[in-house]
Amino acid sequence: MAQSKDKTPPHDDELERATLGSMLQDAEAVDAAIQQHLAAGDFYARANQRIYEAILSLDEKGLRADIQTVVQELKHLGKLDEAGGAAYVSSLTTVIPSSANIDYYAQSVRNYSLRRALLKVASEIGVKVYDESKESREVLEEVQQRIFDLSDSRQVFSFRRIGEVLGETFDLIEEVYKSKQPLTGIPTGYEKLDQMTSGFQPADFIVIGARPSVGKTALALNIASYIAFTKKIPLAFFSLEMSEIALAQRLISSEATVEGNKLRSGFLAPSDFHKIRGIMGKMYEAPFYIVDMPNMKLLDLRSQARKLRAQQQVQIVFVDYLGLIGHESNSLPRYEQISEISRSLKGLARELKIPVVVLCQLNREAQWETPTLANLRDSGSIEQDADLVLFLHREAKKKKDKEEGEQVPVDVIPTDLIVAKQRNGPVGNVKLELQSKFARFFPLSREH
Repeated sequence: MAQSKDKTPPHDDELERATLGSMLQDAEAVDAAIQQHLAAGDFYARANQRIYEAILSLDEKGLRADIQTVVQELKHLGKLDEAGGAAYVSSLTTVIPSSANIDYYAQSVRNYSLRRALLKVASEIGVKVYDESKESREVLEEVQQRIFDLSDSRQVFSFRRIGEVLGETFDLIEEVYKSKQPLTGIPTGYEKLDQMTSGFQPADFIVIGARPSVGKTALALNIASYIAFTKKIPLAFFSLEMSEIALAQRLISSEATVEGNKLRSGFLAPSDFHKIRGIMGKMYEAPFYIVDMPNMKLLDLRSQARKLRAQQQVQIVFVDYLGLIGHESNSLPRYEQISEISRSLKGLARELKIPVVVLCQLNREAQWETPTLANLRDSGSIEQDADLVLFLHREAKKKKDKEEGEQVPVDVIPTDLIVAKQRNGPVGNVKLELQSKFARFFPLSREH
């Protein structure tokens, strides 16, 4: 049934007055309300909003809130009339017998505020769906974000004494000790990298950077195939550069160790067909979800990621690559667009509580020198937002090769995987070698 225009939004005057009365009677009630993240906007009555603002203002100054100090503060702020006058403030302490129930009062006020906020969002949806200047998916993204913002703002944080935390911490240490499995995140399949990172961690924004044709897509697919095909962990791979068929061919070539050019040209030996059939049986039921959407906008990506997280329980997302993600505001300079995209993907990782792995091109300065965080292309915010930054780097060819542009065919290419940044762990190098005909990285020490 439609909401009646003259129907009063959800609220409870008595609970609001009881909340304020408790704070005027007991200083500890003010702390309790603040810990409940109670905001002035959570009160329905404007008078109650102004009184709560005065209480918070006094608290910031280190002053005790009571009838006299609140009235004086309201006068100082020029809002005493809006707050109903001194008589209304004085009446608040008469509506409750005790401040012992402040937690209940504050929670109830917040709950009514949430209901009003939901009504507001619902009303906005009704307006937006008739606005033909906006794409339907853009409206959906805005609605999803508004709902998430409401949910996120309702999280109540608490504190615990260190002794209470130590028990859980020791249980985790003991579990890792007994299992001898130090990975706390999603394994990559590269032992030394996993030792350094403990796996890709939930809620982390991870960047894999390299110059073009160095192998960042190959590395991402190698890690993704290990996660989905070997560990059976659901994942989503957003391919903005390569079609789903081309991506599947790359995966088959890498997993079956059949040369990619043979797959594309059709010059396959019977033994190649045998290996392909064998590996496709392994790949067929794997929880590997490919999102093939060229010219994908940021809103599309976020919406699809939420859908895959909810419906398929994906535990990690790969995006190939950041520079191809479109932004709704084309008028913004590209570096500002990239900055906003980077922040949004970091927020998406935290929202979904899963790692988001994004491939990124490095600028030209990294072509012949060991890359640094300054080489991340288009925006310094990527360096700031990322929890883990990995670079792929090959030693520069000889100067003669560079000048003459010689193409030297190499089947096995030594490559450094550089852990350039890690918020909660060490940095360093992992030695790999790329078998280019299979687009597959192996640890350098491995015998083939």
